Amino acid sequence: MRLVQVTIPAGKREAVLRTLDDEGIDYVLTEETSGREFTGVVSFPLPTTAVEPVLDELRETGIDEDAYTVVVAAETVVSRRFDQLTERYEEEDTDKRIAREELHARAEELVPTTGTYLVMTVVSAVVATAGLLLDSPAVVVGSMVIAPLIGPAMSTAVGTVVDDRGMFREGLTLQAVGLGIAIVAATVFAGLARLTNVIPPGTDVLAISQVRGRLTPDFLSLAVALGAGVAGAASLASGVSAAIVGVMIAAALVPPLGVIGIGIAWGLPGTVLGSTVLVLVNVLSINVTALAVLWYRGYRPDHWFKEDTARRATRERVGALVAAILVLSLFLGVVTYDSYRTATFEEEVRGEVEELLGQPEYGQLSLLEVRFGYDDPVPPRQPTNVTVVVGQPPDTETASLAAPLDRRIDGALGTLDLPGSIVDPGPVDVQVRYVEIEST
Repeated sequence: MRLVQVTIPAGKREAVLRTLDDEGIDYVLTEETSGREFTGVVSFPLPTTAVEPVLDELRETGIDEDAYTVVVAAETVVSRRFDQLTERYEEEDTDKRIAREELHARAEELVPTTGTYLVMTVVSAVVATAGLLLDSPAVVVGSMVIAPLIGPAMSTAVGTVVDDRGMFREGLTLQAVGLGIAIVAATVFAGLARLTNVIPPGTDVLAISQVRGRLTPDFLSLAVALGAGVAGAASLASGVSAAIVGVMIAAALVPPLGVIGIGIAWGLPGTVLGSTVLVLVNVLSINVTALAVLWYRGYRPDHWFKEDTARRATRERVGALVAAILVLSLFLGVVTYDSYRTATFEEEVRGEVEELLGQPEYGQLSLLEVRFGYDDPVPPRQPTNVTVVVGQPPDTETASLAAPLDRRIDGALGTLDLPGSIVDPGPVDVQVRYVEIEST
């Protein structure tokens, strides 16, 4: 529920009070004695869903933006008429959302000052990069908590649907500047870590699980960003805390930004490309879904003649965002297709190994692990080696596995040559490692 206070311009008192009486709203009228153009201040409680329609009706009486309108949260209202008002608006409006004015104010509150935003973005990027290099999920999650990225994304969407061009431009600018400075900060920190040998020379950063998981974005990554945008807009429109959703949005953006910095510092263009595509797809998806959700929830400009402008701007921006996402999704499609190809190949190889070990001459061997090596972490990937680790009892002589495995794996390579394959698979090095195991 909300407590609304509105200053009444001279000559509008009767119209304002009549409107409140017609709506069955309890109010308190206070005389305004400041000598300005206002003659009174009217205060009245409203259900949250009633704020926007009631304020719209009051505007029709002649109250404009020059009048002060204050909307604050109210803990408790004890009034039989208020209970009836609440029941009426619950029946009329099943879509629980805050007023357009509150939405605008909440979006402004989510955007920190420029200095704070830049500092927090840099700190978040540095912490994320450190967490990636340390292979520490806890540190990476910590970087998400302090990232101030939800404010600019939501203010861009709100600015579009209510036709506030200043808010839209500010949100767009802050997003672009934030992404850019985060990449610079991550690159500088990763470069210093490499030059000072904090990360031991020869370390394969692509083998770090926290880094490797963000090298090949697929359509599952797109689902995370779409969900973050929907959750951000829904939480903003419902008036609940957006802090947790901010972590979700940061999860889609901050770690990939750290990987871009690592890729630049280590001179890995493929890594930079993959992570950059992931960041761009995520930020565009967050923006387009937030914008669509707010428009679907019924948010429009306060003046009807601005609605056509807002609708046209929304349509154009959604179209541009969707087109950009579709173009970038071609890369996601290649990654998804490549994951399918390699998964099919690995499954085929494991099947061949298990079938071979099931033959009588290999009865004393047990399969421990099958490892796969690829030529590039960025698709399209081709296998370069397969290492089969088997266990055997001590002092046991067994026929060699290497030759028959090599033939079988050569046959399995055909699974990589699927229709539309970009690169034909080459020869694969097959190694067999024997580990002595004690039988129980």
